[in-house]
Amino acid sequence: MAITKGGEFLIKETEAKDIFIPEQASEEQQMIIQTCTDFLAQEIWPQLDKIDAQEDGLTVKLLDKAAELGLLGINAPEQFGGFEKDFVTGMLATEVLGAGHSFAVSISAHTGIGTLPILYYGNDEQKQKYIPKLANGEWKACYCLTEPGSGSDANSGKTKAVLSADGKHYILNGQKMWITNGGFADVFVVFAKIDNDENLSAFIIEKSFGGISLNPEEHKMGIKGSSTRQVFFNDCKVPIENLLSERQNGFKIAVNILNVGRIKLAAAALGGAKKTAEKSVQYSNERNQFGRPISKYGAIRYKLAEQAIRIYAVESALYRASQNIEDAINALTASGMPHGKAILKGVEQFAPEAAILKVAGSEALDYVVDEGVQIYGGMGYSADAPMDRAYRDSRINRIFEGTNEINRMLIVDMMLKRAMKGELDLMGPAQAVAAELMSIPDFTTEEETLFSKEKKYLKNFKKAALMVAGGAAQKLMMELAKEQEVLMNIADILIDLYVCESLQLRVEKLTEMRGAENCKAELEIMRVYFNDAADRINKNGRDAINSFATGDEQRAMLMGIKRFTKIEPLNVKEARRTVAAKLISENKYCF
Repeated sequence: MAITKGGEFLIKETEAKDIFIPEQASEEQQMIIQTCTDFLAQEIWPQLDKIDAQEDGLTVKLLDKAAELGLLGINAPEQFGGFEKDFVTGMLATEVLGAGHSFAVSISAHTGIGTLPILYYGNDEQKQKYIPKLANGEWKACYCLTEPGSGSDANSGKTKAVLSADGKHYILNGQKMWITNGGFADVFVVFAKIDNDENLSAFIIEKSFGGISLNPEEHKMGIKGSSTRQVFFNDCKVPIENLLSERQNGFKIAVNILNVGRIKLAAAALGGAKKTAEKSVQYSNERNQFGRPISKYGAIRYKLAEQAIRIYAVESALYRASQNIEDAINALTASGMPHGKAILKGVEQFAPEAAILKVAGSEALDYVVDEGVQIYGGMGYSADAPMDRAYRDSRINRIFEGTNEINRMLIVDMMLKRAMKGELDLMGPAQAVAAELMSIPDFTTEEETLFSKEKKYLKNFKKAALMVAGGAAQKLMMELAKEQEVLMNIADILIDLYVCESLQLRVEKLTEMRGAENCKAELEIMRVYFNDAADRINKNGRDAINSFATGDEQRAMLMGIKRFTKIEPLNVKEARRTVAAKLISENKYCF
């Protein structure tokens, strides 16, 4: 099997056999999923109000219980007391636990941004000292990057470290904010500049070192049960052996850990969305109006189906990317690279896909919870019903791990930079599309198969993306970075394209496993998503073209975008009804 490279989805075709779909999860993966599901049902959901009230010591106790089940060490190496499961298995667990509201934030901050910098960048002594205690829950971790004056622009942080006169410690001074788990963490991964360095360095700091003080808990719109504090370092003495990686490597650590964080956030958002969709279906079956359950009404069926369509589409893309990362990690390990480094390189390779998923996952969840409130009607607005918490908790995900605006710009920036370096051949295909615009359209019809239409649409969507991105890059050149509205348009085209292709591949693989007759609803999910994506790609394409092109060039490109987003009419009402009927009859999210 050829190893796919990150960003190549735009210029290469993928085969269905080469992707992972959740329906093929192994027995062991199913057991881990069940363990996570049972843990939420027994320990988290009955105590959501207590967790949100930040009952003293409760989150720490729950993290300890999760540790007893091995949930803090799923991806940690066996030599440090972990289970050493692969990337895909870790993602499956992250997804299930993502339905745990505030607790999901606490556990993912501990196992992700709190633990991974040490696991991936620590030297042997640091890993031996910290990873076993983080994997077994004896120590809890947090990650201190953001400051009052530096959020998205992380490298502008003001926290300073100076070597002590005896050369044995770094003396750290500064302020960090929005620190998840800050209130109870034993270990802090802290980013600071040594002397007047240009770039950040990273440090492992134990609470016991002293010189650390905390502000009271922040009052937040949602995720009220997660500890969020400002952390102050006042002459905090950090032994020199607690410098993480090399001096000035902190920014790179932060960027790479955020790549992992982004794809994991998409998984957690997916878990939350599935739980919300399930509650929406169940409530619509229970709630009677005008003498029948509201699930009998078309307006409600539309919402239930659309929730499922968006969830299923994002899930398809999430596990496609997760398997790509897993394959890249295995290939790098086989070539002799140390496993920790191979994981980082594998994730870094798929950084554009991670950013795509972060945006798609958080925005799908926002749609699902918003419609969840609507399906519940008046009860949706009541703090005694579940949608209130779901709605408020969802909103942070479009800000966490880099705002969605930053992530959209990163998608385009990373793809173009790779093209400039010759790692991704975008220019050749973009020029081919430009030449095609000047030629007579090809009207030959291919033999029709179950997925021939969608595969043709995908080829055209790729041409649309290449035409718009190529035209913008050529016309605006160095100015493109300043034209954020155009970058947003291009990013949205790429997001739709990647999700569409992933969805098509998943449904194709599923029909091979189960037969098309048993995948009617999934086929309709795919068709509706393509239908709506074509309109979005058309709109984003036109908006971008009209922002940078004029005259004959503009006319040619507008004709091109019309041609590349043309699809056959679809009765979306009937398609959505097929999806809704399956949800309603099974009384749960069932895909």
